[in-house]
Amino acid sequence: MNPLTVRQHDTATGPVLHVAGDLDYDQAPVLRGRLDQLSLSPGECLVLDLSGLEFCDSSGITALLAARQHALAAGADVVLAAVPANLMRVLTLVGLDQVFTLRPDSSAAS
Repeated sequence: MNPLTVRQHDTATGPVLHVAGDLDYDQAPVLRGRLDQLSLSPGECLVLDLSGLEFCDSSGITALLAARQHALAAGADVVLAAVPANLMRVLTLVGLDQVFTLRPDSSAAS
């Protein structure tokens, strides 16, 4: 088990959260807690850089959906960047590749 780390840096278009480790049942509250503290403004774009993500289960996917809801409630957009291949496969299988905006890396997301 790899603990989840969430690092933030702000850009002109909005915050980028670098998510690394395991996004699972035990660790999903870490991301949710970070989102609860995140202030977004209308028109901003929240980027979740998943390049360091090693594992994601259904609780992790639910946390990603919660991030989307948080952004939409604030009138902001959300982008998943650098999605690992195994997670991309799952997102595609369940149709979430049509729900999220996906980018190859966080620099392309802004």
